[in-house]
Amino acid sequence: MTSQQVDFNELQRLDSEHHLHPFTDTRELNAQGTRVIVRADGCYIWDAEGNKLLDGMAGLWCVNVGYGRKELADIASRQMQELPYYNSFFQCTTPPAIELSTVLADIAPAHINHVFFTGSGSESNDTVVRMVRRYWDLLGEPQKSVIISRKNAYHGSTMAGASLGGMKFMHEQGGLPLPGIVHIDQPYWFDEGGDLEPDEFGRRVAGQLEEKILELGLDRVAAFIAEPIQGAGGVIIAPESYWPEVQRICDKYGILLVVDEVICGFGRTGRWFGSDYYELKPDFMSIAKGLTSGYLPMGGVMVSDRVAETLISKGGELAHGFTYSGHPVTAAVALANVKILQDEKIVERVAQDTGPYLQQRWSELALHPLVGEARGIGFLGALELVEDKGARRRFKKMGKVGTLCRNASLDNGLVMRATGDTMIISPPLVATREHIDELVDKARRTLDQTLEGIPTIDFES
Repeated sequence: MTSQQVDFNELQRLDSEHHLHPFTDTRELNAQGTRVIVRADGCYIWDAEGNKLLDGMAGLWCVNVGYGRKELADIASRQMQELPYYNSFFQCTTPPAIELSTVLADIAPAHINHVFFTGSGSESNDTVVRMVRRYWDLLGEPQKSVIISRKNAYHGSTMAGASLGGMKFMHEQGGLPLPGIVHIDQPYWFDEGGDLEPDEFGRRVAGQLEEKILELGLDRVAAFIAEPIQGAGGVIIAPESYWPEVQRICDKYGILLVVDEVICGFGRTGRWFGSDYYELKPDFMSIAKGLTSGYLPMGGVMVSDRVAETLISKGGELAHGFTYSGHPVTAAVALANVKILQDEKIVERVAQDTGPYLQQRWSELALHPLVGEARGIGFLGALELVEDKGARRRFKKMGKVGTLCRNASLDNGLVMRATGDTMIISPPLVATREHIDELVDKARRTLDQTLEGIPTIDFES
């Protein structure tokens, strides 16, 4: 046994004894042992056993500029030596926080020129709840406090974030959702569209927003929150009819539109934000992940001019904030990260070259007998694994085939994520055509092996 193997075994032992993982069955993980990731470069990661993996998920939807960017490490080091920390309380701030807020205003939609910094996407969506309710309170309508979200949405895992999200298994742990948050159906045509054409389905599901507003009473409804593309829910892309109708309804009734850009922001759709891609006019945009490409934790809430003006002119002190709001080191890294995206024209490349190429190659997988649908936009993709393609019929027990496929993918040197029996990808935005070819080839091999392995699955347990 090599020293490297001894170290790996010791790391697994210590992990099982002390580390509680997020969204993990710890007993199950400890029985099989965790995968220890030790190195990364470009679009690849390496584990402690020496396995090289093409990272088809960009970490957790976030490593947009790829791994190993020395310039981001260098800027963090310089900022740590000059000013490692100061807060944004007590009428203070730091140059990186000021510069970052200015750059974000430049790349955001024209009507958005203010940002409140947080430490994560979850904190961003908690902040949205506070700001939405504060806005209506300042306008003399404190009863307008209800926020409408969507089933199977993901907006973080804090109390407010998990409540805004529409994932039932999360609500069952902790008595969620919190009061004043309700949910309507998601625009998931493949799973829920039945015999309707996609556009008819999209209009019908969007119409539930209007129905819910009228059911609850316009005097009570404050906002609607949604991801441009539902990421953790399974890369769910709404029919083309959906978003124009949602925007129309929000405008008609004057409710605030919150667009959660945590996954779609910073180039993943081939535009700076998903709001740009769908031509939306949000009142708030939650940001995180691609803001720093995951090199350091940071989030924020981009605030529209009409909301910011009310908060500033009528609000007095905003009783909300975090120790690390606008942290100078994370802000400096975020600035450098955005500069890389701009200088290397990465967003434009995703829009004009690599994004269309990924979607072309990804769509070829729809021909596989196991795939009911291959869909995607930009650098996002999903495969629906089904028992019957024509009927869009799922396997008997959701998740069994997806787990088999995910494990086969790792064995083939590719990180894909399984959401039930939906396989999803979100590669680094710097992936080349060669990387895309490798990804699709490994995904196809994985599908073949999954199909061969299905007879061995015990669907009764």
